[in-house]
Amino acid sequence: MGKTGEILVLFLFLFLVLVFAPSQAFYLPGVAPRDFQKGDELQVKVNKLSSTKTQLPYDYYFLEYCKPSKIMNNAENLGEVLRGDRIENSIYAFKMRRDESCKVGCRTKLTQEAAKNFKEKIDDEYRVNMILDNLPVAVPRQRRDGSQAPTYDHGFRVGYKKDDKYYINNHLSFKVMYHKDPETEDARIVGFEVIPSSIKHEFSEWDDKNPKVSTCNPNTKIIPGSHTPQEVAADTYVVFSYDVSFQPSEIKWASRWDTYLLMNDDQIHWFSIINSLMIVLFLSGMVAMIMMRTLYKDIANYNQLDNQDEAQEETGWKLVHGDVFRPPVNYGLLCVYVGTGVQFFGMTLVTMIFALLGFLSPSNRGGLMTAMVLLWVFMGLFAGYASSRLYRMFKGTEWKKITLKTAFLFPGIVFAVFFVLNALIWGEKSSGAVPFGTMFALVLLWFGISVPLVFAGSYFGFKKPAIEDPVKTNKIPRQVPEQAWYMQPAFSILIGGILPFGAVFIELFFILTSIWLNQFYYIFGFLFLVFIILLITCAEITIVLCYFQLCSEDYNWWWRAYLTAGSSALYLFAYAVFYFFTKLEITKVVSGIFYFGYMLIASYSFFVLTGTIGFYACFWFVRKIYSSVKID
Repeated sequence: MGKTGEILVLFLFLFLVLVFAPSQAFYLPGVAPRDFQKGDELQVKVNKLSSTKTQLPYDYYFLEYCKPSKIMNNAENLGEVLRGDRIENSIYAFKMRRDESCKVGCRTKLTQEAAKNFKEKIDDEYRVNMILDNLPVAVPRQRRDGSQAPTYDHGFRVGYKKDDKYYINNHLSFKVMYHKDPETEDARIVGFEVIPSSIKHEFSEWDDKNPKVSTCNPNTKIIPGSHTPQEVAADTYVVFSYDVSFQPSEIKWASRWDTYLLMNDDQIHWFSIINSLMIVLFLSGMVAMIMMRTLYKDIANYNQLDNQDEAQEETGWKLVHGDVFRPPVNYGLLCVYVGTGVQFFGMTLVTMIFALLGFLSPSNRGGLMTAMVLLWVFMGLFAGYASSRLYRMFKGTEWKKITLKTAFLFPGIVFAVFFVLNALIWGEKSSGAVPFGTMFALVLLWFGISVPLVFAGSYFGFKKPAIEDPVKTNKIPRQVPEQAWYMQPAFSILIGGILPFGAVFIELFFILTSIWLNQFYYIFGFLFLVFIILLITCAEITIVLCYFQLCSEDYNWWWRAYLTAGSSALYLFAYAVFYFFTKLEITKVVSGIFYFGYMLIASYSFFVLTGTIGFYACFWFVRKIYSSVKID
């Protein structure tokens, strides 16, 4: 228990450093800081339209908004494309530190189709996302608890509905915060806010080159709610306008994301960590009791019996020493899943390390997903090595077939589900549909890099000498005695998954909220500690149940070890169902399929990860105890 306690103290110290260290140290910017002088051009870029009710993003220009003379797409990275981001230029342009009271953008006539699209997006509570100097636009709002601390909504609403009439937010009041260098005239942008409003602009004659609108001119100060709102209707002209104000700020450039990020309740995170630590301490106590008392006592008794003529009176786990290393049914498939789990574990661990170092902070848009995909591809080397090493231990000979399954089984299932979901999203004309070029790039990464690396790892793994068992396996398998009801495979497997899920379920709430409610997830210090706790929990619960199983003279532990920890994925999916019905307001069938499809992929991945952790823990434990006793 002493060593376990020391490890827990070490992780707790690491956690405190990661959580409370200054943001500048761990949230390295996704882009280099830019210095602007007074009068420099600032170009607002537009991103997708997003909704938590449908989960289907759309291109900004899907609606009849003002278009620049030439629409130019930003070169998005792989993660941005997979997230549905579509970053383009817009008509909104400012001069640094020069306020403008009211500026007309354009006039557009709503067709029947355009009016219908606006109404649908207002019904589904779509929000418009914009970007200035890599900062997302935010709408300030009052906290529910009445606190004066600033809090924001991400993006502004397309419009609103009142008395069965639809109104469009066609006027935007931008506020740009900047931090000025005290020694020079240079300044850096540290905040980007907007207050949307609906105004029915009035004009007599329209001139595209020099529009004259009586409700909007350089001397007009627009006050939200003081004008007649602009209704959405077919064959109606809508004038889009905006104003901008610049405000100096004490916030430094390195801390400009803090306002966006510090919206979650850290007390709940603390509760999550304490809850998880209690589970780990409880399990650690059980494992320590088994290892230090029961096992040592067992080993001492067994070794003492070998010195007498009472060896034939063996009972408990030593009795099955001749069968405990017998290859299980479908051991090839087990090798495939273990190899895939090693690949997933390597990807998760390295991704979290990068996130802790700040390379995958929210300012690096799409970086997290890009890193996960690329790391998955390159971790194929370890997947092939792990699966072939285990297969060689089982004295298997068809290593190429196992390698093919390792390279194609898990990615193939995930890609098939992903392809079906993408086809459904494409049918909805959503920007969340992955383009053909990106789909081709993903297949190229899979077949061109991942598969060869799996084969390379498998080749080197199979060339190494086979892992020797600490005891010999009998030629004739021993009959397993009838087990008590609580030691039946189905029951013990389902029980085993509860504690690993219990260690992470509170943090899971924050992860699901960041994914499905368009919130930023940034507390990677908490996440890393929860990940370590998950590893320890999976290992310890599998060892405890494996020991009870062997004491019941049931030697079929290989698959059960994998499934015991892996069954936590069932609880994860059940929680996803609970979250869907209690926290989300999804009504569309396609959106529901989209949600459950991706949560099915997430649960399957969690099964592979936790199952592999449990398997290796049990594998080490069984080899350790059977190498500690004398066997005739």
